[in-house]
Amino acid sequence: MAQPASKPEAVDDDVPSLDPRAIERNYRRERARRHARVERRTQVRSSNARFWVVLAALTFLTVCILLVAWREVQTTFGL
Repeated sequence: MAQPASKPEAVDDDVPSLDPRAIERNYRRERARRHARVERRTQVRSSNARFWVVLAALTFLTVCILLVAWREVQTTFGL
């Protein structure tokens, strides 16, 4: 009877590499990820602020137009 094939030794991915270039690449990659995360958070905050500023400006503009229109209606129809 045939014997089952032996499993090749598994390479553990958790074992850190001792290659200095690989270590430097990993540091650089993690710094880039951290920088991207901080940049994304900053962009979200600024986009939220822009949204509220534009919403406030549009609300103010709408109120001004309504007041001017109401004044014109009052002067036209004598209300």
